[in-house]
Amino acid sequence: MGHIRFLATAATVWTVATASFAEVPAVAADITPVHGLVSRVMQGVGMPDLVVPPGASPHSHSMRPSEARALDQADLVFWVGPRLTPWLEGPIATLASDAKVIALLDAEATQQLMVRETVQFGQGHDDDHGGGHDDGHDEEHGDDHHDGHDEEHHDAHHDDEHASGHDADHGTETAHADEHGHSHEAGSLDPHAWLMAENGSAWLQVIAEALAAADPENAPLYMRNAAEGQAEIATAAAEIATKLDAVAGKPFVVFHDAYQYFETGFGIEAAGAISLSDASDPSPARIAEIRATVQEMKVRCVLSEPQFNSGLVATVLDGTDAGTAIVDPLGVKLEPGPQFYPQLLASVGDAIAGCY
Repeated sequence: MGHIRFLATAATVWTVATASFAEVPAVAADITPVHGLVSRVMQGVGMPDLVVPPGASPHSHSMRPSEARALDQADLVFWVGPRLTPWLEGPIATLASDAKVIALLDAEATQQLMVRETVQFGQGHDDDHGGGHDDGHDEEHGDDHHDGHDEEHHDAHHDDEHASGHDADHGTETAHADEHGHSHEAGSLDPHAWLMAENGSAWLQVIAEALAAADPENAPLYMRNAAEGQAEIATAAAEIATKLDAVAGKPFVVFHDAYQYFETGFGIEAAGAISLSDASDPSPARIAEIRATVQEMKVRCVLSEPQFNSGLVATVLDGTDAGTAIVDPLGVKLEPGPQFYPQLLASVGDAIAGCY
């Protein structure tokens, strides 16, 4: 089992006078957005460990000994799932074999979207996204579901063990790729689900329920923190929506197709992406097509990312009047911690709104 941490300092006790002196689970989170959500739920009780450090790409990362140690010591592991970090599946299975592992992408309340397959995105893709899931997840993923979700988030089902079962036309957009087929190819789920505020809010509840089950004495604090975190996300989302009203309907291009959850949540839509959802290097043909898209649609904004090759953005911009801005789906420059997630959403919204 993972090591147990104890609340020890007077400062911590003063900060959380309502928190129990009981044993606190050791918790690991895969990426900074998930770490931020877990930190919000654990605020005043403890702090999770981060597996993929800021600045590293979750699509490909070689763990350091300290990151492997975090998994080895964990009682609980929260991660998006193997569709985002297929390389992490093996280490979790071996190092965190005794931990409760929760893949948030597979949580019942998660709204899911399929990977977009074309260079240029069509209008109205929000009609093609699925809702949440039916009951019956495999317990090995530790998805502690709760009742009472809106039915619009439950209009589809998926099989245990991530069985493949999507409609051929992707109309319901709800099924999972084959258990061992974790690439972001046609017909697979887009794993960047944390960029939808509704998912972040739902994940707070999933996280709180898992922590409450592992640490019942602090359950009231976990649940209260989750509720407060949800209110903070709602406030941030309302502010972002106001900012984005000014750019609604204006085409923009993103570096890699990681933002459709954000687009769907706020009613905007990118014209296309330079790279695929898995951030793999685009082919010359894809670059030529996205350049044509920029020119044909009179795109005025091409968004780059700090983790990837900015030279590709320069190639796309060459000979056009489009401007550029940096957007970061992982919030590299933000301080990890309880307030990270609302700040991340705000930073993405600011980058898009400020690019015109």
